[in-house]
Amino acid sequence: MAGVAIDAFADLYRTRYHRFVRVAEAITGDVELARDAVQDAFAKAIRGRFAFRGDAMIETWVWRIVINTARSARSREPVAAKSTDVDAADNGGRQSEEDVTAAVALLPERQRMVTFLRYYADLEYGAIAETLEISVGTVGAALNSAHRTLRRALEEAER
Repeated sequence: MAGVAIDAFADLYRTRYHRFVRVAEAITGDVELARDAVQDAFAKAIRGRFAFRGDAMIETWVWRIVINTARSARSREPVAAKSTDVDAADNGGRQSEEDVTAAVALLPERQRMVTFLRYYADLEYGAIAETLEISVGTVGAALNSAHRTLRRALEEAER
């Protein structure tokens, strides 16, 4: 394969940028680190476009690069802890965003990545499987486990 045309990256960047940043921010814990990670990831993808073998969708290939770049950015910079001292009764018994963020942060790595890609990036199971190089069944199992764990954690936070 002769590589991916730069127009494909431009279209992907234009249409999915905010989703890439949302997932990168969830990984790094910081919006500026996330934006930098997305920029760096696209630069890496464009530089490496001739290495793309075509055995995956271009979007899932870029997702892998974004995730790996965000993970690297997270390991270089300390992530500020987010406050979880919010009383659930103050918001009508619903969970606060901080409670949910803290609960998701405690999930095992695979469950966290699957959750980010499903709910932050709005990817379908097949695209998540391709991005993380796991089976569709593993995606379903990881999401099911994540849902159970989050439900328990958030119920305990209400008490």
